Amino acid sequence: MLDAAHEGFSNTALAEQLLDAATDTIDTPLGPLLVVAIHESIVRIAFDVEDHELVLADLASVLGARIVPARTPVLVAARAQLDEYFAGSRAGFDLPLDLRLAKGPFRLEVLEHLRAIPIGETRTYAELAAVAGRPSAVRAVGSGCATNPVPVVIPCHRVLRTGGALGGYLGGVERKRWLLDHEQRQVG
Repeated sequence: MLDAAHEGFSNTALAEQLLDAATDTIDTPLGPLLVVAIHESIVRIAFDVEDHELVLADLASVLGARIVPARTPVLVAARAQLDEYFAGSRAGFDLPLDLRLAKGPFRLEVLEHLRAIPIGETRTYAELAAVAGRPSAVRAVGSGCATNPVPVVIPCHRVLRTGGALGGYLGGVERKRWLLDHEQRQVG
């Protein structure tokens, strides 16, 4: 009963363009992913290890946005594309992204370079720093990956330490390994 009332409120708010940010939670083999959209672009994706309630509270504070669950067109598209990706029938994403949560021009540049890494391939943090024109900025590249606001869609999981070690991952190293193995099965 409460869910139906909440959905009715969300749909009314959406129709009247009262929503600042809309959310959806998508079940995946890696656990639930929180997806947040603002102005018809994806602004944030969070693994459950991040505590979705804290992520939403932080977004409300940082963006000054009202955030409610809703079925916006971009969230419907995100759900479909993530479902296809996890089913092994999608290699990349063509969702509109709002990267305002990436702090600074270098981190934005890192995110753009991450998007260019093809499925089934990896790069090292050092290689990404070199491509970005700052070969000594390996730690800054790592920081850009660690603060990626839209993991999976922007594939920071495809970046490894020099020598091939996995390195860290916001969703946990087990999820990083799973994503890399999943993508290898897709291209293999």
